[in-house]
This record gives sequence, structure tokens and C-alpha cells, in this order.
Amino acid sequence: MPSVVIAGGGLAGLSAAVALGSAGFQVDLFESRPFPGGRATSYEVGSPDEVRETIDNCQHILLRCCVNLIDFYRRLGVRDRIHFYREFFWIEPGGRTSTMRAGLLPAPLHFTESFARLHFLSLADKLAIGRAMMAIRREWRTRSDLDQISMLQWLEEKHQPPNALRRFWSQVLVSALNEEPARVAARHGIQVFALAFLARSDSYQMGVPAVPLGQLYNSHDWQSIGNVTLHLRTPVERLVPEDGRVRCAHAGGREIEADYYISAVPFERLQTLAPDLTPPPFEHSPITGIHLWFDRSITGLPHATLLDRTIQWMYNKDRGRYVQLVVSASRSLIPMGRQEIIDLAVRELAEFFPRAAEAKLEKAHVVKEVRATFSAAPGTESQRPKTVTPFPNLFLTGDWTATGWPPIMEGAVRSGYIAAEQITAHAGQPRTFLLPDIA
Repeated sequence: MPSVVIAGGGLAGLSAAVALGSAGFQVDLFESRPFPGGRATSYEVGSPDEVRETIDNCQHILLRCCVNLIDFYRRLGVRDRIHFYREFFWIEPGGRTSTMRAGLLPAPLHFTESFARLHFLSLADKLAIGRAMMAIRREWRTRSDLDQISMLQWLEEKHQPPNALRRFWSQVLVSALNEEPARVAARHGIQVFALAFLARSDSYQMGVPAVPLGQLYNSHDWQSIGNVTLHLRTPVERLVPEDGRVRCAHAGGREIEADYYISAVPFERLQTLAPDLTPPPFEHSPITGIHLWFDRSITGLPHATLLDRTIQWMYNKDRGRYVQLVVSASRSLIPMGRQEIIDLAVRELAEFFPRAAEAKLEKAHVVKEVRATFSAAPGTESQRPKTVTPFPNLFLTGDWTATGWPPIMEGAVRSGYIAAEQITAHAGQPRTFLLPDIA
């Protein structure tokens, strides 16, 4: 039975472990934190003298076009813990709400009815967006310069009005890609709309975990996977090369030998783990999650995207009394203090939900993920490393590797599956794990 050591317990490492374990490999996964999941996990917060709350470090969602992430949850036996929604709610300051959902027409025309009724866009905005959507269908997979220009440059080329840029394109793109349209490569922005908005009439549907993220990776769920052992609070400190291969890993004060090794650590930690490998020169883009508990319900909506303010998304976590707010690409919030962010969030929330102005805030928690994702800027695609390395028994995973997807959870899982395919092929037991895109 071939053996594999995986350094890192985020989604990339976990998905590689799931795939290899199901193929009969002996897998030992080492994670420095006391819980798996990396940047997509949950943990307890609160002082000893108050009720402790389990929170997600930030709300992570998926769309039905994220087929490999859905497959990963299926393999873990937790697919039923993801609740998919058919409606998107867009709210303007003052509370006016627009609902976007698929109608009776087939893709790519399935949004025609609800799109025509969106209050926050003018007729001119909608016609311009429609023209750009047709251009996406023509240019995705055919235009060769999309990694060299920003999404904003592409949108300006398509003559998108300022209101459409701010309220539609930016609102979707910043949330999906954790980056501003001016900073992200057009290929990634176009991919989002081609797969999520145009490919199928259900591919846009948003999946939100119905349980804290950490419960998606509970240790008992691994019993059906195969011979996979998770070593928590035990980081791999370094990989030891010898004669052109990796001889062993140092973890927990001992040497662990295996047939194959996977680095599933963030790119900024790669050189510490394997000094002979050079990490790509990427920058980070932050995400800020704001958790608010009120003394009463402030909304009955399950979620909503909030227009024209700092806060971009609201997720109803517990009957409208506990809500989580998300600010992607949150560079403006990083230098701000905790109370300043909370005050801003409560003030803005009251502009969309009047009951929030009357409610008492009982407690709050702010999570700044300064290194949430790499910034998928124009020109970075060619710098993303492939899974294989100069060491024939060492492989790379991570949403920053060459997955064909932007740095989101689907990309992380794809990288884990790609590494698992490489290892099974090297071991003479080739398997296919990666599922093709829906279009």
C-alpha cells in the first residue's frame, strides 16, 4: 500500500487525502491548527464568563457550478449539510429589495424575467449588461488576452455604465473573486459569469452550509474514506531532500517517511517547508467577517447582497438575531480597530434593515483574514505553479496553483484532486478524480 504525507489541512490537503484514501493509499495528513479546514473552518469564541459561540472564520459559500467541491462534500458524506438557494436578494439603502431567480426560459435566458424587474438598475444599465453577457459567451475560451487585461478594462471596453459597474458587476465579482475588478484578470471574471450565470439554469444557485464549517470535516466522517489519519496540532516543519527526492518529513519531533509527499501549505510558507522551491511572487487580498448578535430578529431573509456600502453580504445565521456580514477585498478595513468596524457595520446594517436600528447589539466578533486569497491580477496565471515539482515524489496543492480556476474553494479542491491523480499515476494505479467544468 503506497504511503503519502500531506503537509496542510486546508481544503487542498483534505481533498487530496479524500481522493487518495478512497484509492487505497495510506495517508497521514498533518495540520498545525487544532481543527482541519484551513481558511474555511469554524471555532469557538467568547470569554470564560459568557456563552461561547461557534463561528465560521468567514462565511464560505459555493455555487452549483463548483462541481468538484460538491463532489468533495459527497465523498465526506456531508453533501446534505449544504442548503442551496434559488433566489438572490439585492437590497438598496432604504430597504428596497429586488429578487433574482431563474424563470421558465432555458439557459442562458433563464434570468430574463427577474432581471427585467430589478429595481436597482435602469433600463440602460440592463441593456448594457445584456450586451456584455452576449460578449462573454463569444469570448470565453476564445479570446487570448484575457489574462493580460483587468476585468474593469474588459467592462469598459464593453461600454458598461457607472451604475452597472458599481451595482452589478463589482457587487458580484468582488464577492466571487475577493478582488476589485480593476485588480483581477478578466479571464477570472468572465469565467464566473460564463459558468455561474450562463451555463445552466441552476448553476447560479448558492449553497450555504447549514452547520458550522468545521462540522463538514468531523473526524468520524473520515471512517468511510479509507486509511486516512489526521494529525492535528502537528505541523510539518520541513521536508528533507536527498538524492533528488524527498526522503522524509519532520513533524511532531520525529521523521516520517513516505512514498509520496504533498505540500498543501499557503504559497508564502512554501519556502520554509521546502527551501529548494521558490514561491510565486503573489500578493494577498483580505476578507473581513463581522459577526453580530442582537436581542431580537432584524430580518427574515436568509441572505442578501447590500448595495452602495462597505458591507457587501448579510447571512442570517440564527433566526435573524445572529447575522454574519462579509466584506471581500477588505483593504479599507484592515487598519481599522475592532470597535470602529463594529460601529460601521451596525450603522450600515440599519440602512437596509430598519429593525437593526431598534435592536440592542448584545455581542460582536470581527475576523480579519489578511491573507485570505492571493490576488489573481492580470499576468499572474502564467506564474501559477503546476502540481509537479523537481522532486518526483513531491507535489503541490493549493488554490494558488495552476487549477484553471480563481482562488476559491473549488480551485483548492481541484488542486487536491489533480495532485491525487498525479500520485496514483506515478504509483502505477492511475485514477481519475477531477470532474470537468459544466461548460
